[in-house]
Amino acid sequence: MDTKAFKRSLNHSENYHRKGFGHAAAVSSQMQSEYQSDLIQQIRRQQGTLQRGEVTIRLAEAFGFCWGVERAVAMAYETRQHFPAEQIWITNEIIHNPSVNQRLREMQVKFIPVIGGAKDFSGVDAGDVVILPAFGASVQEMELLNNRGCKIVDTTCPWVSKVWNTVEKHKKNRYTSIIHGKYNHEETVATSSFAGLYLIVLNLAEAQYVCDYILKGGDRNEFLSKFSNACSAGFDPDRDLHQVGIANQTTMLKGETEQIGKLFERTMLKKYGPTQLNQHFLSFNTICDATQERQDAMFQLVEDRLDLMVVIGGYNSSNTTHLQEIAVERGIPSYHIDSADRIGLDNRVEHKPLHRDLETQLNWLPDSAITVGITSGASTPDRVVEAVIERIFAIKAASLVS
Repeated sequence: MDTKAFKRSLNHSENYHRKGFGHAAAVSSQMQSEYQSDLIQQIRRQQGTLQRGEVTIRLAEAFGFCWGVERAVAMAYETRQHFPAEQIWITNEIIHNPSVNQRLREMQVKFIPVIGGAKDFSGVDAGDVVILPAFGASVQEMELLNNRGCKIVDTTCPWVSKVWNTVEKHKKNRYTSIIHGKYNHEETVATSSFAGLYLIVLNLAEAQYVCDYILKGGDRNEFLSKFSNACSAGFDPDRDLHQVGIANQTTMLKGETEQIGKLFERTMLKKYGPTQLNQHFLSFNTICDATQERQDAMFQLVEDRLDLMVVIGGYNSSNTTHLQEIAVERGIPSYHIDSADRIGLDNRVEHKPLHRDLETQLNWLPDSAITVGITSGASTPDRVVEAVIERIFAIKAASLVS
């Protein structure tokens, strides 16, 4: 399938919408009342610091809703206003935040069900409106919806689209796209659908394994078993690693993506020499500005003297998880929660440690004066951050009374 030609054709279809519907002012007002926070604005004006009693809050300089997320949610709201009577579907969570997705359900937006690990589009009829989320959708899903005669509202973040354009360039010149990401994350699923040959590496260790194979060879069957869910159909490491290009899932750690790119560049330089490097290696900057800003702000925040760190965002949010990693690597007690409801007024917290299931910790806030670092993922509204801060203040106030 010529994915570039299909996307170009889809862009010119009267059933395809990538801009708003003229309800921006009304939607902006609605979103401000539902998601913005006066308290968070106050903390921002105070250089990210707020103290009440024994609690000092230190807020990251950049956190929460990014432009792409805000745009996607606003387009979903506009879609509901513009099509008040039509059946509206969304192919996945609009963003990785439970409260925002629940709000869309309350607005009678249906989510495509997943049955046996696969999405079931059988309930979608011609004329239905289907929203593609901020992470994008696979080209196969777009083709299915287009052929079915659906109205498609595409809220894909432009940074994600930029990565798609990058893998299209790889494909044009028969380079294998090395995608730094999680093979089952919806953004990477979408990106790989636009690629030709591709291989998905989760981290620097997997990238090193691939580079060792490029330089030294290895067990082909072991390689294919290791990447069985993370490569294009018919991928052959002995044939398809002579020319590689770098791409990424936009929510991965910026520093690791850069390290992976440099590792592959050094590998191809060593194998083919400086005069042949450009014939075997391609790299374009596909790191999302918003992801980079939030990670940079987190690195800055953890340099402060913090007693503990609270990271707020959906448990399936990749960018939130990477913010958590930064705190954990610094040895700061860190709690990843998705809402203030995870915090009990009896000083218990239900949180998700890195790479583990939910756990409950008692007496997580110490009795003494504390400084708490706060950040949130790019899909987390300020109103949720405010609720978490107020819950922390309430627990500490109650402990003083008792």
